[in-house]
Amino acid sequence: GVKLLLHGLCSNTTVKSLDLKGNNLRTMGAEALGKLLRQNKSIRSLILEWNSLGVWEEGFSFFCQGLGANSFLQRLDLRNNQINHQGAGELAMALKQNTSLQELDLRWNNIGLLGGRALLNCLHSNKTLKRLELAGNNVPSDILRAVEQAMDHNQDRQTILSETQNRVYVLSKEVLSLKDEKTKQFLDLMDAIDKQREEIARSGRMSAARVSQLQEALDEQHSIMNSLKAKLQMTEAALALSEQKVHDLGELLNATKQEQNIMTERHFTELQQQKQEGADREGKLLRDLSAASEKNLLLRNEVDELEKKCKVQQDQLFQVKQDLTNTTAELKLRAVQAEERLEMEKRRFKQSLEDMESLRLKEVDHMTQHIEASERSMQDRIRRLEAIRIGLEEELSQVKAAALTERGQAEEELIKVRNQARLEEQQRLEHLEEKLRLMTESWDEAQNCCLKQKQMVAEAQAKASQLSLHADGLRRRLEELQQDLNSKEEEKVTEVNKVKVELQEQIGHLQAERTAQEGLREKIAALERQLKVLSSNHREALLDKEGEIAMLLEKLRMKEADISRMREEEAQRASFLQNAIMAYVQGSPLGTQSSRK
Repeated sequence: GVKLLLHGLCSNTTVKSLDLKGNNLRTMGAEALGKLLRQNKSIRSLILEWNSLGVWEEGFSFFCQGLGANSFLQRLDLRNNQINHQGAGELAMALKQNTSLQELDLRWNNIGLLGGRALLNCLHSNKTLKRLELAGNNVPSDILRAVEQAMDHNQDRQTILSETQNRVYVLSKEVLSLKDEKTKQFLDLMDAIDKQREEIARSGRMSAARVSQLQEALDEQHSIMNSLKAKLQMTEAALALSEQKVHDLGELLNATKQEQNIMTERHFTELQQQKQEGADREGKLLRDLSAASEKNLLLRNEVDELEKKCKVQQDQLFQVKQDLTNTTAELKLRAVQAEERLEMEKRRFKQSLEDMESLRLKEVDHMTQHIEASERSMQDRIRRLEAIRIGLEEELSQVKAAALTERGQAEEELIKVRNQARLEEQQRLEHLEEKLRLMTESWDEAQNCCLKQKQMVAEAQAKASQLSLHADGLRRRLEELQQDLNSKEEEKVTEVNKVKVELQEQIGHLQAERTAQEGLREKIAALERQLKVLSSNHREALLDKEGEIAMLLEKLRMKEADISRMREEEAQRASFLQNAIMAYVQGSPLGTQSSRK
């Protein structure tokens, strides 16, 4: 039935969760499950509790192969399936290939030491598994701790990956927006250039009728100067954008520095508070132990007093025996009075014994309750201290991971900024070289044209003196534009040098921050060592206190046994005395007379 059901589910695309708990699946069912895991792409949760899949090795190996080939299952429950160390090895091989499983429950199986090691080794290559339950498998505690650490590392990796993906997405959006802005600016500049060209063309058409040759040369020079102006505007805009980027990066670095300082201060204050709490708790524990020791001393004193009372009573009984032997004559006359007195003394003695027993039982119950309560409180405190220690270790690991990620991001951003700055400087230098080359070529061409124009002007001085004046004005304009270009080139060189100096200063600041981070790391390592020393001291003190409590309990047990023995001996002595007195009374002549009467 399971085979038919799983065969039908192989092509299903709507079922997300499948529960087959307690269905006695065998080799055929395990093989069908392996086939299902290979073909199905919709099931995210699979529960196979109480099916004894580990008994059928071939079917379980086929199931593990299907699990390794699956890339959609996220949760798998294999509790109480009699999986041994061989089955755990096959599961480890499957987990090395699987890239989607996040939760795996293997409680109450027979995995053992070898299976635990195989699963621990597979976790070095599997980085998606977040939760792995191994309770009730006879796996050593050190392997369980290593597995928990691996799970914590996987969770940290996934959180870091998600954060990096989000940051990459945000940066890609910013890059796209910057590209759109640059394209818009470029289009605006092109429109402005086109408008300027149209205006220049109009003015050229108006003056083309008068001086055609001179106007053509001047139009060419104007177009070259306009292109140079546009290029200068583009370079200025690029420089402004680069300055904004550098400023933004500096602000980000300052913000990260402030956050790191705040985090370190918070962690330091929390560690100090926790140390103070641990010291207060140790003082309370010492006070409780001193109170328990005082109570034990009081109980010892009471036991000594009871022993003294028992000895006194024994002495009294011995004196009574002597009085009985010495006063036989008086007992014959006063037998009835002696019997009554003996009965009264017996009753009093019994009452006193019962009272003493009741008091002792009450005290023992009270002490046992107090000791149990103190043990419970000690266990609760130990658990709380362990929870606090675990929380501190987790926080330290998180701080380390955050510091590492921030350092890596800062280094990546530095590398990117350096590469961008180098590329921009190279592009600017190439662009400036091209501009200089074009300017020299244009200057040579302009000189040639001027020579030709001078010849033409020399020939046509008689015809048009006004044209010579207009040419002089244009030459003056050219010289002014050349001076402007030279000043702008000098300004660009100075700005490039300033940017280089600022980049060097930022690099120095970043190196100082690296040294500060290394100092923080050393401080964190020292704090971790101090925490380890404190935890070891706490453990030793707790072990010593537990040993003292065990010794006190053993002493109490010994004293209770001694008291019970003393009671039994006293009861035996009282019975012996009673029998002796009765035998003596019956053997005396008064006893015979009373029997005759």
